[in-house]
Amino acid sequence: MSFDAFTDYHKNKHAPLFASIPEAERYVRKYIITHAVEAPGFPKPLYDSITEIWFDSFEDYHTFFATKSYRENVHPDEYNFMDHSTVVVMITNVTVIKDK
Repeated sequence: MSFDAFTDYHKNKHAPLFASIPEAERYVRKYIITHAVEAPGFPKPLYDSITEIWFDSFEDYHTFFATKSYRENVHPDEYNFMDHSTVVVMITNVTVIKDK
């Protein structure tokens, strides 16, 4: 799949599907998808995209990903545009230094 096809599918098919399930409204606090941009003077991006999914707790995280809606509708769609063998997951804790 080309980068443009990947980006289009991620933004216009998968993200709306993810956001459409009722559990996304209940458990997900923030859902952000970004796609790499090649820019002069910067190294070539290592990844095509970054997805941030914010939850209030690990319990909400585990509950969300265990729901029938996610498992039967959203997760299978990931295989239409993602290579799960290259996916990297990182759990973070955010410290806001400046917020305008």
